[in-house]
Amino acid sequence: MTGKEHFMEKILSALEKSGAALYQITETREESAELFFIRRALDMQRQKEIRQAAVTVYREFSEGEDRYLGSAAVQVQDSFTEEQLEQMFRDALYAAGFVKNPYYELYHGTGEPSPQVLEKAKHLSDRSLAEVAGCFADALFAEDTEKDVFLNSAEIFATRTTCHIVNAKGVDVSYCKGRVTGEFVAQCTAGQDVETYEDFAYDDMDTQALRRKVRDTLEMTRARAQAVTAPPAGEYRVILSGSYVKEIFSYYVMRSDMSMVYPKYSTFRPGCDVQDGEVEKDRINLTLKATVPYSPEGIPMRDRELVKEGELKLLHGGNRFAYYLEQEPTGNYSSYQAPAGQVSLEEMRQAPCLEIVNFSDFQMDSYSGHFGGEIRLAFLYDGEKKIPVTGGSINGSILEAQKNLSFSRETQVDKEFEGPAAVCLTGVKVAGSTEE
Repeated sequence: MTGKEHFMEKILSALEKSGAALYQITETREESAELFFIRRALDMQRQKEIRQAAVTVYREFSEGEDRYLGSAAVQVQDSFTEEQLEQMFRDALYAAGFVKNPYYELYHGTGEPSPQVLEKAKHLSDRSLAEVAGCFADALFAEDTEKDVFLNSAEIFATRTTCHIVNAKGVDVSYCKGRVTGEFVAQCTAGQDVETYEDFAYDDMDTQALRRKVRDTLEMTRARAQAVTAPPAGEYRVILSGSYVKEIFSYYVMRSDMSMVYPKYSTFRPGCDVQDGEVEKDRINLTLKATVPYSPEGIPMRDRELVKEGELKLLHGGNRFAYYLEQEPTGNYSSYQAPAGQVSLEEMRQAPCLEIVNFSDFQMDSYSGHFGGEIRLAFLYDGEKKIPVTGGSINGSILEAQKNLSFSRETQVDKEFEGPAAVCLTGVKVAGSTEE
């Protein structure tokens, strides 16, 4: 019996002895090659292997005419003894009796995921992890060629995760997934001494996307060192780029999640107009992208069209809320794609506007539609000049802005997002300098 089979058998045996008849197990074995840099010098490298499992225990019970299915989750390691596991599952089963979720059935599916998703998950699995990490390290430092602006530190993690999902209703599926994640800090010492933090994640060998990200971040950091004043307070055409475009789209992804719809936090329904009526510029188009073959519940994953020309095509989410809403369970998505727009970035910049390229923190509230953040770096275009500015903040509502959204013709590949490189919003309030 292999180590993997022994761990799963140990969990299943402990569940049976604990009296937990309903359960879900998501076992993962993660191998990683990790590189840590100070400037361009490799400071540390290591390889790790971690085997663990998330186990959810369910308990069905009734109070009067109300029927419930409570649950409690525990994280277990392969070093735990069967006796330790049994006690943990007993405790979880007891705790589940206090969780009054309306009754639902565990996922029964035996379907297969999209062949394209299965293939994509294997993109990084046919190379050694050390080789993958090395390729991304080369890409990371390929653009680090200046003296006044440079990468002062970086971390790269190449991982291969083998996932095995089992539940009490017959689900028994596995897959292997490769991924590269990391982070870096760019620093500029010319003028002000400033730093910019960025992270990244790729599911294939897209080293060119990382090179572009580093190049853009270095340029942004140099501009930030030159910016000393806040933009004048007022109402602006605002251009958002990079990861902030994904945040704008996240409103529509979150509002169509069944976990938002069931408790009536969202009024979205299939067929509704997500932009709520007449739109003067671009319509929303979104596709949910499957990055793994199965969800943590064992639901087969595939790409799904979410919004087409402003019309919501489906609700998405896990098994529990799908059961309540009598919808097909789709699994949970974190990645999505949008098509390019019709207007170039240069055309967007022709009229006076504020292009914000870095926030201290930018947030989109999926409940209210409010968005806002503190400006670290922006460029003020007055029709003639491009002026770097820093400080102040923006706040607005997507419910108002969505009537006049414009997406750029240029595109980007960012962390769990593919789509327009920028979005232009009108009438956004900016709190900034009040000096004449």
